[in-house]
Amino acid sequence: MEKQKQVQKRQSATAIFFDELSKSPGLITFLAILTGIIISGLLVAATTVEVYEAFSVSFFHGMGEIFKTAWSTYSSLFLGAFGNPKTIITAVQGGDALAIRRAINPFFESLVQSTPYIFAGLSVALGFRVGLFNIGAEGQIFIGALTSVYAGYAITGLPAFIHIPIALLAGALGGALWGFVPGFLKAKTGAHEVIITIMMNYIAFKFTDFMINGPMQDPNEYTPKTPWIQESAQLTRFFEDPIRFHLGFFVALAVAFVIYWLLFKTTWGFELRTVGSNPNGARYAGINTTRSTIIAMSLAGSLAGLAGANEVLGLNHRLVPSFSSGYGFDSIALALLGKNHPFGVVLSALLFGFLRNGSRQMQLKSGVPIDIVSILQALILAFIAAPAIIRTIFRLKKPEIEEESIKVGGWGGN
Repeated sequence: MEKQKQVQKRQSATAIFFDELSKSPGLITFLAILTGIIISGLLVAATTVEVYEAFSVSFFHGMGEIFKTAWSTYSSLFLGAFGNPKTIITAVQGGDALAIRRAINPFFESLVQSTPYIFAGLSVALGFRVGLFNIGAEGQIFIGALTSVYAGYAITGLPAFIHIPIALLAGALGGALWGFVPGFLKAKTGAHEVIITIMMNYIAFKFTDFMINGPMQDPNEYTPKTPWIQESAQLTRFFEDPIRFHLGFFVALAVAFVIYWLLFKTTWGFELRTVGSNPNGARYAGINTTRSTIIAMSLAGSLAGLAGANEVLGLNHRLVPSFSSGYGFDSIALALLGKNHPFGVVLSALLFGFLRNGSRQMQLKSGVPIDIVSILQALILAFIAAPAIIRTIFRLKKPEIEEESIKVGGWGGN
């Protein structure tokens, strides 16, 4: 009888544990990523000729080919993102410095790819926290790059510890200006920030092209490029070639911590979050929603501008047309994946950065198009945005408190 009671207690404790686990938002995120990976693997298998040929032999051959294809795809993605452990061990045992750098380069390159995602993701997440949908991060990245590259090559004679902060500040100010305009129009006229920021994107793209093809073009180049920035403005790199890992990654982590502190540890951050949660209630409580909207959009723009400055000062050292490959647009997805929390954004940015870098090796080794990573990101985003799907698939209990949702101003209103 006593043993039966103990068994019942254990079963009850286990049931409570799994019940609490099913309510965890982190579990939903993990299962969303896992489900996206599984479905993407099935899509790869469904578009592979060898799978159909194997099924023509037998069902078991077909299933084996599906697992083989999925394994080849994701193993090459992993190796491209983190590096080959065998190659790293062999290089370390051999003691050749260049071989070691080549072996560990995939991991550090993934961190390099993650850095602009952190800045841009923080930009979009901050806007979401204040109830603003910042679609203009891509344009703000371009303007931030433009202003930082000018500060990088036009200012001379400064030591690095002064020149680098000035160039970064120039990028932040450029992005802040591009965020201020939609913020001001939203606060003063009720214009919707989605429309304004989309239009500002096109202005930023064309304005950058004009400057690179005209006033800021390197006179020694026939193709549109700016002059090289001064060596004193280049973000410090920690290794020799081919590793491009630089100081910008740690700057991004520091900025993420500062944004966390501002949002959750200061009165001003509380006011911003209140405006995002309930603008009418915030206004009734005496919070200046107009000022909060303008400041939030300007700060969001400065964060995106830092992403552009990071690319110029840390990697390219000059500006060319179409230098950004969609960081600003991808940042919307990773901000949602990170639940609009600065630390969540950092983790999401690392995921996207590692996927982005690993996809190149995946395409070379397994022949799977790089677009499968975009499909994977889209699936993850869809499952994050609709957690009920994940709860239905895995038969999880619905939480007593609904997951946090994004609240943005209505058309023509605050």
